[in-house]
Amino acid sequence: MKLSVFAVILLALAESVVSSQWIHFKADGVPRLRSGEPDLNAPVPRAANGKPDLSGIWYLALPGTTALGQADYVAAPEFFDIGATLPGGLPYQPWAAALVRQRKANNGADDPIGVCRPSGAIRLLTLPPPRKIVQLPALILILSERDVTYRQIFLDGRPRLNDPEPTWNGYSTGAWDGDSLVVSTVGLRDETWLDRNGSPMTASARVRERFHRMTYGRLDIELTVDDMKAYTRPWTVTLTQILAPDTELLDYHCLDNEKDAGRIR
Repeated sequence: MKLSVFAVILLALAESVVSSQWIHFKADGVPRLRSGEPDLNAPVPRAANGKPDLSGIWYLALPGTTALGQADYVAAPEFFDIGATLPGGLPYQPWAAALVRQRKANNGADDPIGVCRPSGAIRLLTLPPPRKIVQLPALILILSERDVTYRQIFLDGRPRLNDPEPTWNGYSTGAWDGDSLVVSTVGLRDETWLDRNGSPMTASARVRERFHRMTYGRLDIELTVDDMKAYTRPWTVTLTQILAPDTELLDYHCLDNEKDAGRIR
């Protein structure tokens, strides 16, 4: 796969960020093996209300992995193609397929994150820099290390909005279904890219996520996108996240030390 210079720089930055994390910081409350290493297969932690606690710092898992290496993190396939695991790939409408071919031919020159714009709610889950979930009784926050951004998921029973003002992360409400948190999101922007290939999403999209913490160290996010303007049918993928214990987020803003900001359009 051909990558633009931007993509190569992004991956290099992600690798340097992970390798420079607070590797020797030992957090309280982490289940451990006799060796002192975190036990990622330990039981799921519970919040005060008995529901699974989704809190933690998470990375998108690489194929075939069940644990996170603390150095040289490489982007998972979904970073490049959100439908990498779908048989036959994403079910693009003809115009969307043509647009993706054009964006790939241009090596992602118009990628919003290439000019330091927000990644959007879905891509936030696949970028190499980590994200931190903070769970409160009536609110979940997803804090992204990339560009120090955030997403809110409201659990306080507020009504779903049918036509909210479009934003990068949309308007998300959630409720528990047993041990799974089911999140509905609307109000996303037309400019959103779902992956490095440039898979589009329109403002008419409705997104459904099912967060299910499988073990202490694994969080599965079943993601369904229903956007009939861009795709011929709804499609679903599972984004498996791996916990990174004993570390913390570090500020990473893509314009830090930028010498050529005047050339960015």
